[in-house]
Amino acid sequence: MPNNPSRNQPQRASKTQAMMSSYHTHNPLPNQCGSSLVQSIDAPLPLVWSMVRRFAHPEAYKQFIKSCTMRAGDGGIGSVREVMLISGFPAETSTERLEKLDDDMHVMMFRIIGGDINHRLVNFCSTTTLHEDEEVEGAMRRTVVIESYVVDVPVGSSEEDTCVFVDTVVGCNLRSLAKITEKMALKGQGV
Repeated sequence: MPNNPSRNQPQRASKTQAMMSSYHTHNPLPNQCGSSLVQSIDAPLPLVWSMVRRFAHPEAYKQFIKSCTMRAGDGGIGSVREVMLISGFPAETSTERLEKLDDDMHVMMFRIIGGDINHRLVNFCSTTTLHEDEEVEGAMRRTVVIESYVVDVPVGSSEEDTCVFVDTVVGCNLRSLAKITEKMALKGQGV
């Protein structure tokens, strides 16, 4: 099972390791796989968290989402959203429930609970954490974002192929988050 905690960036010091141990250690079932990706962002944590925590608006930085409609809740724990995916994706819709949202520890977890019949991400569960990079000196604060997931391996696919697909999507989302929030930070926008 591929589970490389440093796909995007080299492993950071103790804080990253502590976050990995606390929130990103999963025990996948035999028919599941998972991975963790790390993205360093040259923007302050409050700004980055303000984008990530908006469960009702994932399209703000997730490029593969066309639109989002809340089906239940107000964006807090237990809320359910339906996202419409861009054309060319294996599925058109995904129904997702917010499992955890901790504004103090900067932890968010959501689970895919439905979608159309072509959905490849059955039993997908994502955990995202943010923390400040303690190694950066100077005026600009840097945020480290870690996103890990566990998902069923579809029939006819391999663990490796499944992780490559999901890592590509998650990696694109993390790079998009970095680009958007870094631009906002340079312009003095946001939190």
